[in-house]
This record gives sequence, C-alpha cells and structure tokens, in this order.
Amino acid sequence: MTTPPPAAHSGDPIAWIRPYLERAPLGALLLGISSGFPYAMIGATLTTRLAQDGIDKKSVTAFALAFLVYNIKFLWAPLVDRMHLPLLGRFGQRRSWLWLSAALVAAATIHLGLLDPKADLTRVAFAAVALGVAGATFDVVIDAYRIELLKPQQLGVGSGMSQYGWRLGAVGAGALALLVAAPLGWSAAYLICAAFVLPAVFVGFWLGEPERHREPTPHRGLAAAWAAVAGPLGEFFRRDGAMLVLLFVLLHKIGDTLANLTFRLLLNDLGFSNTEIATYDVGVGFATMLIGIFVGGILYARIGLKRSVFLSLVLMAVSNLSFAVLAQVGHSNALLAFTMGFENFASGVGGVVVVAYLSALCNLSFTATQFALLSAAASIVGRFVTGTTAGGLIEQMGFVNFYLLTTVLALPGVALFAWMMKAGLVDASIAEQDVRRAAQTDATR
Repeated sequence: MTTPPPAAHSGDPIAWIRPYLERAPLGALLLGISSGFPYAMIGATLTTRLAQDGIDKKSVTAFALAFLVYNIKFLWAPLVDRMHLPLLGRFGQRRSWLWLSAALVAAATIHLGLLDPKADLTRVAFAAVALGVAGATFDVVIDAYRIELLKPQQLGVGSGMSQYGWRLGAVGAGALALLVAAPLGWSAAYLICAAFVLPAVFVGFWLGEPERHREPTPHRGLAAAWAAVAGPLGEFFRRDGAMLVLLFVLLHKIGDTLANLTFRLLLNDLGFSNTEIATYDVGVGFATMLIGIFVGGILYARIGLKRSVFLSLVLMAVSNLSFAVLAQVGHSNALLAFTMGFENFASGVGGVVVVAYLSALCNLSFTATQFALLSAAASIVGRFVTGTTAGGLIEQMGFVNFYLLTTVLALPGVALFAWMMKAGLVDASIAEQDVRRAAQTDATR
C-alpha cells in the first residue's frame, strides 16, 4: 500500500485486475459466497416457499424477525475470539470456528428444508431463527478470518471481493433454490443449497490459519468472561479520538439508509411499473454497484484509505440529491436509470472503502468482536430512524424535501471525517501498526 501497484507504470493491460487475482482476495471472494447464502435462505427463498404453500401474508412477513439475530451477533462474537474448540482447535482458532460454523449452517439449512410449513409453522419459525443464529455466527467468523487473512495493502480489494462474493452467494443460492424446487421440491432445494458452505471450508484448507491472527491474553474463571467483553471495548476506547471515531461510525450512514430504504415508496408514488423498476432499479442498479465495488478496491489501492473513504462519503451524500431531482421531475426512465446508476455506484465504492476502514480499526486480538460491534453500530442508527420516522417525514415534507433532508443528514459524517483526517485521528484510531503506517502514506501519493 505504500507504493502504487507495480504494473501501474508498465503499460500492463491487466494491471487494474491483478490485485484481485492474488490468493488472499480470491479467498475473500470464496468466503463472501458462503457468507451470503444463509441470508437468502431465510429471506426471499423462504418467503417464496411460504407464499407458495398458502401461508397468510401476516405470518410470512413475521419471519423477517429471523434477521434480527444478525444485528445482535456481537453479543456472542467474544466466544469466537476466545473459546478454543476441542479437537478442531488444533487446526487453529479461526479455522476451527470456520469449519464448525459452516457445519452448523449446513445442518440448519437442511433442517429448515425438511420441515413442512403447512404441517407446523411454529417449528419452521424456530428453524429459521436457528439458521439465522448459525448464519450470523458464520458471518462473525468469516469477517475475522478475512481481516486477518488480508495484508494491509489488500484491505480495499479484499473487501470488494468479499462483497462480490456475498452477492454471488445470495443471488446464486436464491436462484438455484427456485430452479431445483420446481422439479424436485423445496426439501431438495435446501439440501443442495447447503453446499454453499463449501467455498469457505475450502479456503480454510487452502490458505490455512491467517498469519496475522493474534491470540488475546489468556484469563481464567470470571476474569476470562470479563476480559472477553471488556477487553475489546477497553482497547478501542483507549485510542486517541475513539469517541469521535465511534460517532462517525454511528452517523455516516444515516442519510444513505434513509434514502435507500424509502426509494421504492417514491417509485410507487411516481407510477413506475414493475417492469421499469426491474429494468432500471434492479438491473442498472446491480450492474453499477458491481462496477462501484471494483472501482472502490482500485481507489483504496491507488489513493489510500483516508482519501478513498472521504471521496466515497461525498459521493454517497451527493447521490441523495439525485433522488430529490427524480422526485421533482416525476416519471422519467432516463432519470431513473441515472439515479439508480449513480446511487449504486456510490454505494459500491463506499461499501468497499468504509468496510476496509472498519476492518483497519480492528485490533487483531479481538478481530471478531470489534468488527461485529462496529458493523452493527454502522447500521443501527439509520435503520432505527428509518423504521420510526421516515414514513411520517415523507407525509409531512413530501419526497423532494425529504431527500434534500437526507442529503443534509449525510453532511455531518463527511465533515467529521474531514476533520478527523486533518487532526490525524484517522491514523491514530487504526489498531495495527502495519495498517497505520500504510495509511500514513496517503498524503505522499
């Protein structure tokens, strides 16, 4: 990360993609595939299955509660950092948990598939929650493994590959389940989709225990329980500017979350058809997000952590203005395509570089716990505000003023990060010396 990619001055036509072909980023891609599929199994796939089985809409939507466990996974993340597993533990802390959680996800997926919603909906609900718990634990392990697997200069590209993988896993499993269920039934579909854990299992054998993994200081008895919870928090808040960093993590996604989670309401209000939404929102949006993810990894490698994060925050803030323009102009397919292209490109870039920054904040002795806490903090405020006030604000202000408000709400995060850059707090808050040294070279590029 301290120098531009070697091929940048050689005229090499594949210079831009070479960083994505290294072992660790490829491993991050495979880990992302396994991480994404449980979400699909308890999301769109289960919703489709329940609807086809004639379950009423109220019961179907209640299954969204199974996703809540993903928001509280930090509660048991300390176990992943500190608890040594019998037998499997001899292969290393990260690999043993990776393989155990993969087995739990596969078992929970198969169990959910074997149940009949029409015969016992309650058991299906518990099975969905069980898969959610297993999937969230899998996420905790995979995030920690990925962060410790990647070298400092690979955090951006690796985060991008992980996001590519997540989307491939979620979309691939959802599509495969539908294709298999038609001729063979839902039980067979879930059984086959359980094989999506195998890419992560393979990575454990292929790349081994991450070299950057560091064991936390051992404790016994009650001291061990206290250290598992207080250790990661205490270490983080002892850093210079820790409270400001936490404030940034809490604030930076509020405007973006408010805009994105209410956008379909705007499209409905403007009279866009399902075909138009599928073409321009889903189709154009998905393609431009993939481009944004790729560009985010390149930006991180070429201009460094601080400047790439700041640029992504500006892009995400400005993208909210395009929602306001669409709301003002009204039904326009061309403007919808531009809006979704700009928004998803900005989100793709931001998703990569901000996740890379959150990864850089993790102390390698508490990787699982600290990343789980930071990722939860990054989404909780925006989701809470959206769920409690967004609808009322739209009714009172109208869509144009609402999206102007979301742009204004994005500005404090941009301004705070700019001030943190100037004050040196971005560098000071980074946990590991090798990552900090790399980030401190941003200004020389």
